Order: sequence, then structure tokens, then C-alpha cells
Amino acid sequence: MPRTIGIDLGTVSLDVCGLDGEDVFLDKTFPTAEVGADPRMLVDLVQSVGPVDLIIGPSGYGLPWLDIEHAGDREIDLMLLADGPEGPRGTIVQGMGKILRALKESGLPLCFSPGVIHLPTVPSHRKVNRIDMGTADKVCATALGVWSQSRRLGLSYDETSFIYLEMGGAFTGVVAVEGGRIVDGMGGTSGAMGYRALGAMDGELAYLLGGFRKDNLASGGMAWIAGTPDSDPRDLVSSVATDRRAAVALDAFLEDVVKRVASEMTVLVAPREILLSGRLSWVPQISQEIARRLSEFAPVRKVEGFASVSKEAAQGAALIAQGLVGGSFVDLVEAMGIRGACGSVLDHLYVGDTEQLRRRYV
Repeated sequence: MPRTIGIDLGTVSLDVCGLDGEDVFLDKTFPTAEVGADPRMLVDLVQSVGPVDLIIGPSGYGLPWLDIEHAGDREIDLMLLADGPEGPRGTIVQGMGKILRALKESGLPLCFSPGVIHLPTVPSHRKVNRIDMGTADKVCATALGVWSQSRRLGLSYDETSFIYLEMGGAFTGVVAVEGGRIVDGMGGTSGAMGYRALGAMDGELAYLLGGFRKDNLASGGMAWIAGTPDSDPRDLVSSVATDRRAAVALDAFLEDVVKRVASEMTVLVAPREILLSGRLSWVPQISQEIARRLSEFAPVRKVEGFASVSKEAAQGAALIAQGLVGGSFVDLVEAMGIRGACGSVLDHLYVGDTEQLRRRYV
């Protein structure tokens, strides 16, 4: 059977999951800052487990199934959308340049995966003036959701239907699935508030900020509202009863997330479930209250993966990689319709200065 690996580079942790057919042979997590400082540790780990057929690696805003050996400056720019490959603290770009260079120099069989906006299963009218409909890791995490619901409810992949809510350590993503296919999504910079990130930004605020730094996209969220941007989510929640700012922050987060999930209900016929994942879903006070508020729309469950340590996106990436190389999950990849991903994140913009952007990046 093929051996595949999925790598998820998150704001807080970098996770690695390996599958030999349907058997897990690699299941690790590391602090993102640690790997960013010494990317060779990731390369050494992957090389130590023996030959693999395909790795789906950190892909940022996504590239449609591009081998790392063919990724030049243009492709990296489109994937990161940042001035410089290292990126500011707290963003998706943080440390990514060093990690990508180390992976490329290693000669490992790694490819980049698409974001939601690249998928042919998302209607074109939903992509209008959008960039972040869900980063590549959200596509991978959603694949785990399709696998999980199919397995748990005894459904074929094309019978699955749900809203996937990932509440991460910085950003929140919401993805809509109908018939096993991703049909819409809101990424961490364009949708719901996150623990650190403000989510969708008021246009007038963007104007007043002028040429704002990319790390502003990872500010303004629940922890920032509480005045403790580096706090642990459990500590913030435990202070709600005595700290007014913390109480306002939690209320703002919960209500915004529910509103964004509710809006995705308008593009689905009748989703079977709302699936929760991400670091904040591990905090009982948050996950229980989110589940209570969302239960009026559909049953709410946590995603059930197959690995013990690595996050959902790494697991989903390993599943997709198996399907792409003819392994156990070919049917999953075909049902999701993700092979036909194409284009760039800048293809659907119609605002002023769009051509200037395209000349810069494309």
C-alpha cells in the first residue's frame, strides 16, 4: 500500500501524520516556533520513517496540486501573500519560508494543495471578490470531516453533508459541504472572529489603517478584546465571571461564530451535522456553549479522527494524499471533486487596483 504524509503548519503547532494504507505510522506535533527556528528537524523526522510516495505539505492560501520542485518565487508569493517569505509573528506565513526551503532542498516528494477558492465544486458567483474562503489546511481538515461522517453514519462519501467549524489557536474557519463536496467557505481573515484574529474586517477600518501590516490580520480577536493577546484560552474563559473585558470578548466571539455558521445554512439544503474541530473545541466552556447555540440548526459533534496527536488538517492531508496516489481513499478524493482545482487566489477580484495586484503577484 502507498505511504503518505500530511503536514499542517498552524499558528501554534506543526503537525505530521503518516498513513501506510489505512494504518498510522507517524503521528507527531511540534510548536510552530520550534520548527520555524530549526526546519531541519522536520526534514529529519520525515526522512527517518523511510520512503514515502507523497507528502502534502504546508500550502498557505493554496496552490492547485503543485510539486514543490516546480514552486518558484511567483508560486510562493501567491501561497503566502506577504512581503517576504518569513512573514510576521502570528500569521499563517510565520516561519514558512525557512520550512519550505528546507523541504525543497530535501528532495522529498511533496506537493502543495488547493484552498477552497481553487475548487471547481464552489460556484463561481460565491468566489466574487474573495481570496480567503478557507486556506489549504481547511480543505484537508474538511476531507477528514467527510471521512469521519461517512464512517460514523454508514454513508457513502457523496451522501455526507455538514458545516465544518474549525476554531483554531488564532483563526476560525467555516466550510460548507453538500454531497461530499465543498461548496462554500469563509476563511480566518474573511469570516468569523478567531481567538486572536478579528475575522472579516470593516472596510472603513481597513481604509483608516492604510497600508496595514499582515500581522494585523491576526489581531483584534477574542484574546485581544480581553486585553490578553497571548493568554491561554482556558485562562481567558476562567476569568469571564470577574473580568468585564473577558466577558465581552467571549460574547463577541460566540455570537460572531454562530452568525457565520448560520449564514452557511443558506447554501445547504439540510446539513446532517455541524462538525467542530480546532484548539478552542478542546475548551469545554467554549465547545459546550457553541454546541448549545448551534444545535437549533443541526446536531453538533466534534470531528472524530484516526490519529492520537496530530491535528485534523494533517490527518486529512494524509487521507487526500492516499487518494491521489491510488491508495485506500481514491473514492474520497473523487467524491470531493478536488482533483480539478485550478487558478489562483486573485482570479475573482473586481475591485479597483485589481490589475495592479495581479501584475505584482501573477
